Amino acid sequence: MYTQLPMFQRQGASAYIKDLTNTIALCKLAGNPQDLVKTIHIAGTNGKGTTSHIVAAGLQAQGYKVGVYTSPHYKDFRERIKINGKYISRHFILNFINKYKSALEEIKPSFFEMTVALAFSYFENQKVDYAVIETGLGGRLDSTNVIQPMVSVITNISYDHQNLLGNSLEEIALEKAGIIKAGVPVIIGERQENIQNIFLEKAKVQNSPIMFAQDHITLTELHSTGNGSKKYSVYVDGSLWIDELTTDLSGPYQEKNLISGLFVLHHLSRKINISAEKIKLFFPTLKEKTKYIGRWEILQHHPLIIADSAHNEGGLKLVFGAIKKMSFRRLHIVIGFVNDKDLSKILHLFPSDASYYFTKANIPRGLPAKDLRTMANSYGLKGKAYVSVRKALAAAKTKATKDDLIYVGGSIFIVAEVL
Repeated sequence: MYTQLPMFQRQGASAYIKDLTNTIALCKLAGNPQDLVKTIHIAGTNGKGTTSHIVAAGLQAQGYKVGVYTSPHYKDFRERIKINGKYISRHFILNFINKYKSALEEIKPSFFEMTVALAFSYFENQKVDYAVIETGLGGRLDSTNVIQPMVSVITNISYDHQNLLGNSLEEIALEKAGIIKAGVPVIIGERQENIQNIFLEKAKVQNSPIMFAQDHITLTELHSTGNGSKKYSVYVDGSLWIDELTTDLSGPYQEKNLISGLFVLHHLSRKINISAEKIKLFFPTLKEKTKYIGRWEILQHHPLIIADSAHNEGGLKLVFGAIKKMSFRRLHIVIGFVNDKDLSKILHLFPSDASYYFTKANIPRGLPAKDLRTMANSYGLKGKAYVSVRKALAAAKTKATKDDLIYVGGSIFIVAEVL
């Protein structure tokens, strides 16, 4: 798989196929398993992976057998395909590759296209009750866009992958809106005034009922603990739905994701059995039960080390807004990016009074640390370049005192190496 199939995470745009032909061919070969599974389809610039896990958790809490397809992975390829928090078996992957090896060599799919077909096959084979499917990139031409879901979800729109999706928020929103299907309800996480009409118009054309989650869900924070857990009251259209919801999801962006995910669950509760009490019991340990990793992960205390995979303007604005409110003596930032990222929309968000440790993830797409240092210097960000993520983090830990904060991020691949 890794040697023969073009992989976007490693190669970038050359591995992105703007066409559903290969996915359709692979799915047909496997008996169109995507048509035999009930799905929830989730797109968006930020929060789509977390929202996928929130929706899956709510369904899993009811006792349903729930598949989750997300990308990319951090440590293990099998993270992409899970059922009730358990990774796809190695045995199934090997059998799939062996069974369709000659067809794969003939069709020549991308790594992602093959993985999508594998996921659908696994979920159908294992007879899941529901599968939560996260788009990889965009929506309209994303390989996952061969399903007819129960509900389509778009979390929000921000600048990311402009080289593939468009240079304006409107163009990016149009690509994401491509998952809106005829007659299928669509839930938009956030109202964004400059682009909301794109979704409203697409929904009207498709005769799809459209709802904005933030118009319906209100969270009232009741309690926050030092370990990142928070407790909320959840209201739907002004009426109390869940009196005390404790969740171990941590990070400054999680309330937006909770609003999106909880509204999806409330919408589904009109059609299938979803108990608020069972959600309450499940969510305090959501991360472990769904195998959710990589977002605002606290790796140690004294000094506090946080690894987070926010990597675009929308995500990083929230991250540094939250960091400004935290108490620490000095801030150390271990940072790296992929080489096709538009850093002009990102670097100005970083605080100039932090100590920087510039590095490169061990992938071909990684931006060389010295190049990043040069670019960052022009934004007043000062620090040294390191040959590996390991060495950069080690240097930060050496220089930090117990009252400092070390933030590790910029790319999923930087976080993956730390994990």
